[in-house]
Amino acid sequence: MTAEASGFNHSQRVLSGMPATLEVKCTSGDCELDMFELHYTYDMPDDVTVADFQCPYCGGTDCLEAIEV
Repeated sequence: MTAEASGFNHSQRVLSGMPATLEVKCTSGDCELDMFELHYTYDMPDDVTVADFQCPYCGGTDCLEAIEV
């Protein structure tokens, strides 16, 4: 998955002057978490995607999807 496909766009972060925010949902049927946000610092590597994180509630990794706004 590319950074853009994951909802994270490094060039958008640089152009806006603010660190990026990524909204993520957990699609696991057993998880009670609806969504959460990831707030990046300026030094987040360009190749970071939603696949690099895990759900803070259930711990799943293959059940996370970026929310397109």
